[in-house]
Amino acid sequence: MENQELIKQVTEKAEKWLTPAYDAETQAEVKRLLENPDKTELIESFYKDLEFGTGGLRGIMGAGSNRMNIYTVGAATQGLANYLNKCFAGMDQISVVVGHDCRNNSRKFAEISADIFSANGIKVYLFDDLRPTPEVSFAIRHLGCQSGVNITASHNPREYNGYKAYWDDGAQVLAPHDTAIIDEVNKVTVDDIKFNGNKDLIQIIGEDVDSVYLEKVHSISIDPEVIKRQKDLSIVYTPLHGAGRALIPASLKVWGFENVHCVEPQMVKDGNFPTVVSPNPENAEALTLAIKLAKEIDADIVMASDPDADRVGMACKNSNGEWVLVNGNQTCLIFLYYIIKNRIATGKMQPDDFIVKTIVTTELIKAVADKNKVEMLDCYTGFKWIAREIRLREGKQQYIGGGEESYGFLAEDFVRDKDAVSACSLLAEICAWAKDQGKTLYDVLMGIYVEYGFSKETTVNVVKPGKSGAEEIKAMMDNFRANPPQEIGGSKVAVIKDYKTLKATDAQGNVTDLEMPETSNVLQYFTEDGTKISVRPSGTEPKIKFYIEVKGKMECPKCHAGAEEDAVKKVEAVRKSLGI
Repeated sequence: MENQELIKQVTEKAEKWLTPAYDAETQAEVKRLLENPDKTELIESFYKDLEFGTGGLRGIMGAGSNRMNIYTVGAATQGLANYLNKCFAGMDQISVVVGHDCRNNSRKFAEISADIFSANGIKVYLFDDLRPTPEVSFAIRHLGCQSGVNITASHNPREYNGYKAYWDDGAQVLAPHDTAIIDEVNKVTVDDIKFNGNKDLIQIIGEDVDSVYLEKVHSISIDPEVIKRQKDLSIVYTPLHGAGRALIPASLKVWGFENVHCVEPQMVKDGNFPTVVSPNPENAEALTLAIKLAKEIDADIVMASDPDADRVGMACKNSNGEWVLVNGNQTCLIFLYYIIKNRIATGKMQPDDFIVKTIVTTELIKAVADKNKVEMLDCYTGFKWIAREIRLREGKQQYIGGGEESYGFLAEDFVRDKDAVSACSLLAEICAWAKDQGKTLYDVLMGIYVEYGFSKETTVNVVKPGKSGAEEIKAMMDNFRANPPQEIGGSKVAVIKDYKTLKATDAQGNVTDLEMPETSNVLQYFTEDGTKISVRPSGTEPKIKFYIEVKGKMECPKCHAGAEEDAVKKVEAVRKSLGI
């Protein structure tokens, strides 16, 4: 009965898309969905409206209210335009930046967004071609805009596209603006969308912004002298067909690196991502061609950026000369270790400097910060929360770096989103610094483990697609709250943090408050042996994520294999305890 009621609801919703307000192509696609005896696709396309999550608007491209198309993008833009005109009503000229990545329909969606903004009296700075997400964030601040939009689905599979909305500080939209924009979007009907743009209010930008941005990125180099000595560092880079191709090789050149080898088949702009299964630098498969080239030329480092060039993946040679991937936690750890140690070594560290990590990112970063007397802040997953910490301390403290386990890092404060352009450039500097001492990036990581303790992090994604999946994920979170585990992986649970209630409860039942800006559907378990487990539904994808971190000891760099073996056993015990 419930299913029949749902089919009735989505059918009524879909039939409204058969009016002349929608183009012929869209109507034909909706008719196909309605006429199909199997209603699964119809339900998936219409059972809800796309909403802003941790990454903005994101979904599969196609017809329907739960799909990325010119009407959902149009409604989002019209709603945002309405909100901007309310918020900045007294301003002579409201302005926005619009950018996009390499994905199918990205340019189309960007141009439509530009038309809608301009039709609402808002000046638009539209990039002439694909650009990295961080440059869009930079341009908002650089051009003094009130908002900005980047059309991208980041590292999602090829059938996806998305819409990242930014505020005047260059950060993704936070409360109260996020919910207020959604309210405006929800009021928009298709007839309200002003698709006919005002060309006089659209200004094309490109190299003029690139040059200023690259100059600013170069300003964060900590030790330019080491680059001069190691300018021949052999670097392999791939943009995975995406926006990194526009600026990352150029940035490496500005920093002084003269031996950069790009993976040519992946320098081709292509939203079908023909050379990879998925354009995600977190996945080993995506780096296959880059590592192949690295072996051929005996490179020092492999680096890859995702389609919108905000995440960086990397690989380096281990002590046996084998190419191994560096995971997101290790990436963030290495970056912050280098920034802290070398700001101290070069006399650049100031007493009010601070770093930020997300609550699911490795606790080893806190160990590094504490030992070196640097303030470290924890925030929610998503770079808008790191940007919030920067904004709150602007003019009082200096942000020197922050990141998260999902391969995102930001080394500067003139951008307010993760930045693979600066991250790749800084990574090359770290490798040059290591090579200057006769070491590799792998040696640096092993040195951190010996000094601060060994840690292994594993993320388990339990995928639950569609409406039924969303219900299953909710039931899983409800069950964890109703029946909290007493022990995990053979170790007693010492503290449970529930960010939905903002309460921490220890094994004795003592409850303390968690100081966070708002509630979030995240659970964390800390056991007596130092294990940390974080559980959260993804804000952008149909899955529930389990972040597992187990601790160990490493007396020397050669002890890594043993520490790794012990940690793998401990992770398996944790997974067994959690039933994942």
